[in-house]
Amino acid sequence: MGSEGYFLNQFLAPRTNCREDRWGGSLENRMRLPVEVVARVRAALGPEKLLIYRISLLDLVTEGQEWSEIVALAHAVTEAGADVLNTGIGWHEARVPTIVTSVPRAAFAHLTAKLRPEVSVPVIASNRINTPQVAETILAQGQADMVSMARPFLADPNFVATAARGEAARIAPCIACNQACLDHTFSGKLSSCLVNPRACHETELVLAPASAPRRIAVVGAGPAGLSSALALAERGHAVTLFDKADRIGGQLHYAAAIPGKEEFRGLIDWFEAEIGARTVDLRLGHAPEPDELTGFDEVIVATGVRPRDPGIPGQEGPNVISYADLLSGRAQAGPRVAVVGAGGIGFDVAEYLVTGHSTTIDPPAWRTEWGVSDPSVARGGLAPEGPRPDPAIRRVTLLQRKAEKLGKRLGKTTGWVHRAGLQMRAVEMLGGVSYERIDAQGLHVTTPDGPRLIEADTIVLCAGQESERGLADALLSRGVAAHVIGGAEVAAELDAKRAIDRGTRLAATL
Repeated sequence: MGSEGYFLNQFLAPRTNCREDRWGGSLENRMRLPVEVVARVRAALGPEKLLIYRISLLDLVTEGQEWSEIVALAHAVTEAGADVLNTGIGWHEARVPTIVTSVPRAAFAHLTAKLRPEVSVPVIASNRINTPQVAETILAQGQADMVSMARPFLADPNFVATAARGEAARIAPCIACNQACLDHTFSGKLSSCLVNPRACHETELVLAPASAPRRIAVVGAGPAGLSSALALAERGHAVTLFDKADRIGGQLHYAAAIPGKEEFRGLIDWFEAEIGARTVDLRLGHAPEPDELTGFDEVIVATGVRPRDPGIPGQEGPNVISYADLLSGRAQAGPRVAVVGAGGIGFDVAEYLVTGHSTTIDPPAWRTEWGVSDPSVARGGLAPEGPRPDPAIRRVTLLQRKAEKLGKRLGKTTGWVHRAGLQMRAVEMLGGVSYERIDAQGLHVTTPDGPRLIEADTIVLCAGQESERGLADALLSRGVAAHVIGGAEVAAELDAKRAIDRGTRLAATL
């Protein structure tokens, strides 16, 4: 492991190798440790076993390696006995994202392509390769001899077999959210997967064939209802899935509308493919009445959430909209916007409001935005001019009641990316505010420094959610016991991880 800022990589970079003995200083000395390690591991392995060296092609830290040094190292470690070079990108300390959702697919494969003609051994491309199509494109274009993946096999352990059958649409996609894998890892929890909660819980969360198949109604085709319906169908139950909307996905569609979260579209597409491939009776555009559900053996209510009413005087005015109205396209925002609430939705809404062009689907623009250069031009691959994002298309102020740093409760490995992205586009972030009133001028608040008017053409309410429990309560009043999951059960922040996990676990028990 000679990449990502680990021990061997630290010896290679002038940033961290300040030694003055034969292990530091010149390139030959800085390379000495990784080359010696490879040589001794090769000697211990013997000539037949495969030895792969993960080489950092882009450190993304100041005083990282430059390209000529990387090529020299590649030659040295292969001469010392490495059979294959797997390419690594970015130190953990780098202030450039390398694997999160907003990083373009295969964003760094061009660097593997740059190394390939320099060496005589196979090279492997890594980072943000999550579908067979992406992998095949890299190979077809001659950018690499192989590709490596990690998180996609948590999302779907049958990735390779399903691809081999020509059914790529049925591969559960890694959306690079990090919520249940890396966030868990760095919090001392067992790793799993938002998309596939059975990952690392295979012996505990078992979807065994039902001994007595039942007729089960699932109301709500958001992530909780979808995961429950699919797991129930896999077990052999007869499932009818209702949703009042004309499409499945629920609030996943709001996520998919955010620039940088295009991967959520793939998750919705996968749910559609799976529902179509299984014996689920899908009834869209239909909100069932309680009496329609009395004939089922079990009823699962996954009716989701509705935006919470923050009770700000003047919020009924024409310049006030909800996040649901904005992200669904039912309402538009003016050039100056105040966003009430700085949870995950508030950050997403702010991103939506300031971004004119999603660089996630435009790798060269993404590299410019984050200040990524070629390591043959700039040491460490950091552009001397730094990040150069497109200007914000609106002036946005993001506010919260809590007197703490905005974004403090976002994902452990992704929160900094969201905060940095908004800071680069000059989003003002205010914490510890009290909302006094809204009028034609904008939003009147009291800050720790005193009263203030946030001049705004539009105020977007992202002040949390409330469970949509009307159907569940109506069923209970008729003596019908319903299982309530997802946002209908707990509404504190939209949480697809919890919703999918809860839906799958419930299905395993019925």
